[in-house]
Amino acid sequence: MLQNRLSKSSKEAIFVILLMFIPFLSPAMSLFLGLIVAFTIGNPFIHHNKVFTTLLLQASVVGLGFGMNLNTAMEAGKTSILFTFCSILITMSLGLLIGKWLKVRKDTKVLVSGGTAICGGSAIAALGPVIGANEKDMTVSLGTIFVLNAAALFLFPVVGNWLQMTDSQFGYWCAIAIHDTSSVVGAAATRSEEALQIATTAKLVRALWIIPLSLVVAFFYNKQNKANGTKTKIKIPWFIFLFIIAMVISTYLPQGEAFYTKAVDIARMGMVYTLFLIGTSLSKDSLKEVGFRPILLGIILWIVISVLSATVIKCF
Repeated sequence: MLQNRLSKSSKEAIFVILLMFIPFLSPAMSLFLGLIVAFTIGNPFIHHNKVFTTLLLQASVVGLGFGMNLNTAMEAGKTSILFTFCSILITMSLGLLIGKWLKVRKDTKVLVSGGTAICGGSAIAALGPVIGANEKDMTVSLGTIFVLNAAALFLFPVVGNWLQMTDSQFGYWCAIAIHDTSSVVGAAATRSEEALQIATTAKLVRALWIIPLSLVVAFFYNKQNKANGTKTKIKIPWFIFLFIIAMVISTYLPQGEAFYTKAVDIARMGMVYTLFLIGTSLSKDSLKEVGFRPILLGIILWIVISVLSATVIKCF
């Protein structure tokens, strides 16, 4: 196997060279290249990958805020707020019921359901400390969500065109039915600027629901946490507020338009690099770790929310 034949320095050199080609790739191709790297030479910097991916994603999202108008964003948020609440409630309820039927571990089904309902890995990272999830539960849940995110990047643009969705409809559909913000942005970017702006805004408004969901979950887990002698922790996605600040600045200080345009271009490139790094983090071991039942739960929930949201969006 190539991964075993190459020295660490050779892998690092190849990895760095590939990074130079990322700016010339589309979001989907960047992810695909990352997957190829993962299954051939492997990511030689895998121990730092999570930190790099998180920071790059958050910085890129904030940068995208400079290309959006606050008034447009508020309109998008108002349009999707009821839909978002209903979809989160349905997804969480179905996830807990189906997870129980499939005999998925309690913590795992809560994490997979929360990740599907709101924003994938970010929701799982926020809910994990709240419920006291162990490393295996976190790994299994993140692995499940990641596999589905990768599939969404390739499937959603094709299905969206087949359903003859408008750019606006496609943007909302991506925001509702795709888990992680990076994959939402990657899929929407294949369509148009309008789809990208709507998808990003609606997704980040959706991501704010991490806070109330964490509070609700913390309430139900509180007794268990007390019994174990642990404290309930809630991670707030602060970068979302920086994204809002960026929108406010670009809306009310138009004289900085040249800077905003450059910031958005850099942010888009950051998203392409983020998708590459996400792809390199997958491995055969992580796929084995996911197992059959959790990923089946994730697939069922994903199909339900995708079909339901597409139907509602097309009808209304």
